[in-house]
Amino acid sequence: MIEKFLESYVKKIVAYPEQVAVESRLLKDENMKLLDVFVGVQDMGRVIGKEGKMIAALKTFVSGCKAKDGLTYKITVHPNNE
Repeated sequence: MIEKFLESYVKKIVAYPEQVAVESRLLKDENMKLLDVFVGVQDMGRVIGKEGKMIAALKTFVSGCKAKDGLTYKITVHPNNE
């Protein structure tokens, strides 16, 4: 569910939404879900934002889901090399 939200939101802020993909991995021993966001190289700056403010806002929003499911989330942005 978080993955779908993150993917749809990121697609709205990038210039090339067809290059956006979100993958998740669950680390059960650490009770953590890793969210990897793949975007086009030209859109990396849009997703990260000035001084990292955009990605920080996304991380803050997603961390609010911890209260609901008890998982900790970690978001990383990667260039999509398709």
